[in-house]
Amino acid sequence: MSEHPRIRQRKRAFPRILGRERAFLADTLRAETTGGLLLLGAAVIALVWANSPWQDAYHHLRDAQLGPLTVEAWASDGALALFFYLAGVELKRELVVGTLSKLAEAVVPVVAAVAGMMLPAIIYLITNLIANDGKPHGWAVPTATDIAFALAVLAIVGSSLPSALRAFLLTLAVVDDFGAILVIAVFFSHGFHLLWLLAAIALIALWYLLQRRRVRTPFLYVPIAVAAWWFMHESGIHATIAGVALGLVTRVVADPGEEHAPAERIEHRLRPWSAGVAVPVFALFAAGVTLSGTAVRQMLTDPVAIGVVAGLLVGKAVGVFGGSWLTARFTRAELNSDLAWRDVAAVSVLAGIGFTVALLIAQLAFETDAAQVERAKAAVLVASVLAALIAALLLARRNRAYAD
Repeated sequence: MSEHPRIRQRKRAFPRILGRERAFLADTLRAETTGGLLLLGAAVIALVWANSPWQDAYHHLRDAQLGPLTVEAWASDGALALFFYLAGVELKRELVVGTLSKLAEAVVPVVAAVAGMMLPAIIYLITNLIANDGKPHGWAVPTATDIAFALAVLAIVGSSLPSALRAFLLTLAVVDDFGAILVIAVFFSHGFHLLWLLAAIALIALWYLLQRRRVRTPFLYVPIAVAAWWFMHESGIHATIAGVALGLVTRVVADPGEEHAPAERIEHRLRPWSAGVAVPVFALFAAGVTLSGTAVRQMLTDPVAIGVVAGLLVGKAVGVFGGSWLTARFTRAELNSDLAWRDVAAVSVLAGIGFTVALLIAQLAFETDAAQVERAKAAVLVASVLAALIAALLLARRNRAYAD
């Protein structure tokens, strides 16, 4: 009786993920809680690494030149372009078929979002104008809300809360993102070059034309997106604006007989890459601030840090809640009947989580002063953590009230 030689199966360190397992992984990365936790995990790794004995390796990697940009620039200008593309798609969907298409439903969260951007900026400006060494040009840092973190906190502690509360937060965040995009485009563009901008606009128009002609092949769209991003970068306008513009010209309404609109198909494919790769990579290279005793003492007396913390913790909460209440009080707009004002108050505190875009604006506002960037980022992190903890306690209390 002959013996068959035993076939040894080679083990793979990183096996290929196929079929249902791959679909499950993608769906997990699309979940708000997963995206928020990955973002938090990347930030924690960055903080630990930047304050460890290997901190030089972190700074060398972050500042390393990779082609035309540094690693940090690829993360902020490149990786975040995907995040802003999805923000542009979401904004267009809300404007065309969502809450923002109906004035009666949109007015309360829109005014809340605008007030939630204005009041933090005012608080920051007052703090820095009355200080001898204040830096008023950083006013935009506390104006942005991080939707990934905010929705993750809401999803974790608010299982019994009304779905209208999530819709309110989502609409508020979409308007907030649009405001942040305008701030970046208008106030943080450097060395403007018209020809590069015209080239980027031409490619964005080509994208729009292809969408109108119902062209679906990615072999055309990917090169157009990459080229538009690079031309926008070279124009002096922040490269992420190209992502927003492409999102705004992507078709969001399905044709008769079409199962899904292009925006829905593209978003379904790109959301896991944004939540699982792009935003965590940005956090890894943006959140690595030094938290030594000296740095903490400097932050406690730095008007920029004080303005950022006060803007995010106080300005956001008072602005969002006050804007909502005043709109409902003095106009015909009404709060959703499923919600109570205590729910809005809790979400208003949650809006003080300013992580991703606030860190980006901090880099742009103080890019010539590395020490000030570090202090501003540290203030964003401190304020965001405090806002998340306070909001989680308030939302958990409201969640128990709805569950009973």
